[in-house]
Amino acid sequence: MILNIAAYRFVAVADPRALADTLQARAEAAELRGTVLVAPEGLNLFLAGDAAALDGFLDALRADARFADIVVKRSWSRMQPFGRLKVKVKPEIISYRIDEAQPLGRDRAPAVEPETLARWIEQGHDDTGRRLVLLDTRNREEFGYGTFDNALTLPIDNFTELPDALAPHRDALADATVVSFCTGGIRCEKAALHLQASSMDNLLQLEGGILNYFERVGGFGYDGRCFVFDGRVALDAQLQPLVDGEGEGEGDVISAVA
Repeated sequence: MILNIAAYRFVAVADPRALADTLQARAEAAELRGTVLVAPEGLNLFLAGDAAALDGFLDALRADARFADIVVKRSWSRMQPFGRLKVKVKPEIISYRIDEAQPLGRDRAPAVEPETLARWIEQGHDDTGRRLVLLDTRNREEFGYGTFDNALTLPIDNFTELPDALAPHRDALADATVVSFCTGGIRCEKAALHLQASSMDNLLQLEGGILNYFERVGGFGYDGRCFVFDGRVALDAQLQPLVDGEGEGEGDVISAVA
C-alpha cells in the first residue's frame, strides 16, 4: 500500500530556495512523488510513497524547529497517485494576493474542531443558539464532487476570486456563525484572516479542513466525496479513493492547494 500525506505550515522561511533543495534531495532519496511548495510564508506538501520512507522524511522535517509541530493528514491507496516529484519555490504556498491574509506575525483566526462542528450541524446552530452557515472556500470543480449539506458554495475557479464572490452574501451572513472550510485547512486559514480583518468577526475556520473532519468524525453532514489534487481524484468519508486501479496514478498532480 502507498501512504499519501498532505501537510502545511505557515512559518517564516528566510531562504526558500535552500529549503526546497534540501527537501527535494530527501524526497528523491526516499523515492517519493508529489508536490512540495516552499515560500517565505511556509511549506505545503502533498507526497506519496513507501510508508517507512515517508515517515523518515517527516522525521527529518520535524527535526527542524520550524516544522516540529507540522500536522500531517494521512490516507492510503493501492496505486501511486503522482506521476513524478515536483518541488517549487513560490511567493505564497497558496496564492491569495491580499495583505490582510498574510499569516506571519499575527494570530491565527479562531478555529472550530471537527467534533464541535458535527454537534453544531446536528443541532442546526452553534452553542449560543446562532444559526450555522458553512462556507465552502473551494472552487466549483472541487465542490462538484461533494460538500457539506446546505453549504454556501461560490462560483469561483480560483481562490483569488473568493472575496468578490462572497461580497453579495455578507449582509445575509451577519446574524450567523460562519464556518469556512476547504480540503486541508490552508485556504480557509488564509480566507479567515482576511475576512476577519474586513469586519467579518462571526467567522471561524474548520480545523484541518474536510480531510481532518473525515478522519475524526466521518461523513456526518457531508454529501459526497472530497476532491483531492492527484490521481485518486476524490476521497470518501473513510478516506478511500475514487480511483485506485493499476496504472491510474501516472498523471501529474492537478494543483497543489489544501
